[in-house]
Amino acid sequence: MILEKMFHLQKRNTSVKQEMIAGLTTFMTMAYIIVVNPAIMGATGMPFEAVMTTTILVSIFATTLMAFLANMPLALAPGMGLNAFFAFTVVAKMGYSWQFALTAVFLEGIIFIFLSLFRIREAIIESLPLTIRKAISVGIGLFIAFIGLTNAQIITVGNESVPLFLGDLIHNHGAQLALIGLILTGALMTLQVKGAILIGIVLTTIIGIPMGVTSPISGSPVSMPASIAPIFFQFEWHRIFSWDMAVILFTMLFVDLFDTAGTVMGVAMKGKFIQKDGTIPNVKEIFLTDAIATTVGAMFGSSTVTTFVESSAGVSVGGRTGLTALTVAGLFTISLFLSPLLMIVPAAATSPALILVGLLMLSPILEIDLHDFSEALPAFLVMLIMPLSYSISDGLAFGIISFVLIKLLTKNHKQLKLATVLLALLFLARYIFLT
Repeated sequence: MILEKMFHLQKRNTSVKQEMIAGLTTFMTMAYIIVVNPAIMGATGMPFEAVMTTTILVSIFATTLMAFLANMPLALAPGMGLNAFFAFTVVAKMGYSWQFALTAVFLEGIIFIFLSLFRIREAIIESLPLTIRKAISVGIGLFIAFIGLTNAQIITVGNESVPLFLGDLIHNHGAQLALIGLILTGALMTLQVKGAILIGIVLTTIIGIPMGVTSPISGSPVSMPASIAPIFFQFEWHRIFSWDMAVILFTMLFVDLFDTAGTVMGVAMKGKFIQKDGTIPNVKEIFLTDAIATTVGAMFGSSTVTTFVESSAGVSVGGRTGLTALTVAGLFTISLFLSPLLMIVPAAATSPALILVGLLMLSPILEIDLHDFSEALPAFLVMLIMPLSYSISDGLAFGIISFVLIKLLTKNHKQLKLATVLLALLFLARYIFLT
């Protein structure tokens, strides 16, 4: 069987059906990027339709590359947070053109290719203390759940005195639908129904029709993709040696480096890919895929392309190989022409999936020694800061810095690796000089 030879399904205890269900689940939880990314990037003056086409094209390319190069169930697309930095900081706040920002993304990708080839990104993951690695999975789980709660407006942004508060559950039909979907999907999972998360998304979408949350298709469900010519290969080479370019480039490198490392570690732990020596299979290929995707994405007019944390949704329902990723890429290809049809799935229908995936990622907390405060506090900060700062890299930074400082203050320096100390110093330097 061709698929067996390509993806080693039996070796990883999976099947074609299981992989396709996992791919569909991942796609459904991350399909929002098709509309959200061009909406954010549109703030720079980039044409919405062209960015939408580019978003889909780079997602297809990157996720297909992940399938064949790394054979891992990870999906990639233009990263949230990094696109906001691109649009609102580099362009809106600092006043640079979107062409300047694309140049920084392209250079970032080139640098990452070399870092991946020389296994420097691998070395960073290996320098993470075991307690931090376990906390990453939990932190990402809480982060994903928090995204689900806010997307459904069950939790909403408040003001300075009360930053977050419970949404209007009485009048907000979207929040009500999400809660219905959460209970319904939770019941399916309790009954151990195969594909419970995906079935939950579909059923919740259908329930949303009479509630007025699931919008009907307006016009034809088929649409031809817009041209990417206005944003293709738009670089400003004459600005690459400026100080601002150096600052922007380093910031992009730093955030993407640790966001990706944290995501890969968290998803790998959830999928039980971690080997006995603590390493992740094909991690070099995973990072190389991420780097190549960012480089090619910049050529197509995209902000930084990264491994999506929503990949854990597919892994949680059995995704174990690159066939999951290839399924996601195939669905992105379909969305290139059927985006009006796919966009009827409301955020309220996918939010329960994210919340439940967050729950499924909490199990490593049982392996953290909560009685040893030199281990427990750094782990707790990782888990707490990730969702509240909306940043995987910031959560990782707090965990690493506190881990090193506590070990030094309690004279447990022998438990520290030199690489871990250097990593903590790098995080400190970033906050001191780049914020």
